[in-house]
Amino acid sequence: MRLRITQIILTTAAVIIFAVAAPVAFAQQDTQGKPTAKGQMKESGKEAGRAGKSLGHNVKRGRILRGGKRSGKHIGYAGRHIGRGTKHAVKTAVTP
Repeated sequence: MRLRITQIILTTAAVIIFAVAAPVAFAQQDTQGKPTAKGQMKESGKEAGRAGKSLGHNVKRGRILRGGKRSGKHIGYAGRHIGRGTKHAVKTAVTP
């Protein structure tokens, strides 16, 4: 009986944590202030700069693997911004 109550409490706590954490995580992924193609390309350049900076800091401290991983994440985010900017540019250029 005690085990069952503990499982129910932990399950309920996990559901509440995931329900609160998921919207916060999604909110961080979008750039609200840069909906234009130029803004997305600019944000991509900033993200690539962050990639180099994080790589340099980590390699300087001897954490080569961590630096490569985080640099790759920043490069991925930069690619996402490039894709969004290209999509927006094509949509505005090919408007019927």
